[in-house]
Amino acid sequence: MTAPWLKTIPEGVELTVLVQPRASRTKVVGEHDGQLKIQLAAPPVDGEANAALLEFIAKKLGVPKRQVTLTAGDTSRRKRLKVQGVDAPAVEAVISGGP
Repeated sequence: MTAPWLKTIPEGVELTVLVQPRASRTKVVGEHDGQLKIQLAAPPVDGEANAALLEFIAKKLGVPKRQVTLTAGDTSRRKRLKVQGVDAPAVEAVISGGP
């Protein structure tokens, strides 16, 4: 049983994320209302938070930044990301595994 914020797609996985910008540091908080909550240190100005989110997810999952794309929620706190080249169990293990 995978987490509600994680969906397997043909190219990899899709993550449903709730972003909290301007936090003291960037980290995964956990599940919130069926979404993965992530605190970002970056402000929501000129796409800085989106860029920080993509970079954080890529680093966390050990994939190149080009494999992580924002598919929905460009100006919203609720976002959908596509991560290519990974499978759901691996993503869930890394995210749930802590820092």
